[in-house]
Amino acid sequence: MSESIEDIEPGVQRVFQSRDEIRKFYNKIAHVYDLLAERSEQPMRLKGIAKLNPQPGERLLEIGFGTGHCLVELARAVGPTGRVYGIDLSDHMVQLAGELIRREGLEDRVEVTQGDAADLPYEDDFFDGIFSSFTLELFDTPELVQVLAEWRRVLKPGGRLSVVSLSKEGKQGMVIKAYEWTHQHFPNLLDCRPIYVRRALEAAGFEIRDAEIDHMWVPVEIVLGIKPAG
Repeated sequence: MSESIEDIEPGVQRVFQSRDEIRKFYNKIAHVYDLLAERSEQPMRLKGIAKLNPQPGERLLEIGFGTGHCLVELARAVGPTGRVYGIDLSDHMVQLAGELIRREGLEDRVEVTQGDAADLPYEDDFFDGIFSSFTLELFDTPELVQVLAEWRRVLKPGGRLSVVSLSKEGKQGMVIKAYEWTHQHFPNLLDCRPIYVRRALEAAGFEIRDAEIDHMWVPVEIVLGIKPAG
């Protein structure tokens, strides 16, 4: 018998905002996002990139790139023979990331797109690797396996997926309880919530090669999955 979403993601809260509401929220905070979150999130992102282990000449995708700092890291790693693509729901984030990429002189190896990560505009088996941080938890619980299946579709066999996300694993103290209460009652202020990352990747058919739980002010899962060959 196949597992239900309740078995995969027990006790995980639902997402209460529509895609359009989420897009408008990130448009609103785009110009102050780095001040709000970059200091706490960047160390987690860099650990996720290290697990992805990008190589020169690779074709990589970042899903939910925000203001674009990790796009820059990935572009430097793949070098002039590689190519980095990015997709983000917020058109204001796309604008800011594009400006950063041009300032860094990397526009010849980075292509950014405004779009929905549940419906990627890329061919099957297109990427060597995918990186995503603090994005998967924005999707409603019943969508998680479907969304990850779409990410798996665009990966080459043997391709890597590195995900950094707020997590229901690890120590669940009063801070998490307060965070989840705020998400439930004021979703316009906290639009994401902790999920079980490794379980979701496994349910979507990824082989887990590395996983750890770190902490900022809440637990964070950093998980590397592989799309099985064949």
